[in-house]
Amino acid sequence: MSIMTLSSMTGFGRAQGQIENYSWVWEIRSVNGKAMDVRMRIPSGLDAFDQHIKTTLSKVFSRGSINVSLQLQKDSSEVDVKVNEGALDKLINIAKQASQKHDLPMPSIDALLAIRDVVEISTMEEDAQKIINRDQQLKLSLEDAIAALKKSREEEGAATYIMLKNILDEIERLLKEGEKIAAKQPELLKNKFLAKVNALISDIKGFDQDRVTQEVVILATKADVKEETDRLVAHIASAKKLLKQKGPVGRKLDFLTQEFNREANTLCSKSTDIKLSNIGLSLKTAIDQFREQIQNVE
Repeated sequence: MSIMTLSSMTGFGRAQGQIENYSWVWEIRSVNGKAMDVRMRIPSGLDAFDQHIKTTLSKVFSRGSINVSLQLQKDSSEVDVKVNEGALDKLINIAKQASQKHDLPMPSIDALLAIRDVVEISTMEEDAQKIINRDQQLKLSLEDAIAALKKSREEEGAATYIMLKNILDEIERLLKEGEKIAAKQPELLKNKFLAKVNALISDIKGFDQDRVTQEVVILATKADVKEETDRLVAHIASAKKLLKQKGPVGRKLDFLTQEFNREANTLCSKSTDIKLSNIGLSLKTAIDQFREQIQNVE
């Protein structure tokens, strides 16, 4: 069985990773769109990732409204503790003297350390190489999320392919039935015309038979739908070919659907038989269903 390449624009991809004290989750959601539209929600300080994300996505997808989200967590902050030894020594001496002078207990060491400027706690600057390693892993994880999104869109595309193929089969069935009915139109038109002439003229035998033939030919020509049915046959073949074609085909299918609808409208307007008119209406319904489904095809 051949592998279908039709891709939907609807999908979801997720990937998570961890390095040292960093952990993260990428989530990418995609829905249909006329062009490529990327929106991002990433932590501050990672602005340099904006262009990388857009460039990486554009290498894989050509259409779709895509939302990218990154949740980045730092498990614990490395801190640097500095004690002002000189100030602490002075405070201890002062505390001892006050304790002896006033016969009071010595204050606890944690009380002395809590005094302003005795202890300075600051977050240690990240090592540059550590940041580089983290960003490299983030980019690799992003590619995993994009691969998951691509797979999701292809799975949705496979389901859409089946629906579109079924609709095309129905259009083809209706068209064949319409062609059989259309083939009988000239004879029906002739009988209807003669019936009208007979109702108006008592002596039908005396009526110019060449004139009857001419009028029937004119009516049959106006009602001839052979060009429309031939074009519809060609459109069906083109649509089936596009469904199996590699790469984005959504825009081409959308244009082809407009051509489908144009021929179906003309067929309905030319029809002189209620059965053929009903076929034309059924064709228009199937074509509308086809158009609705291809709106989500990349």
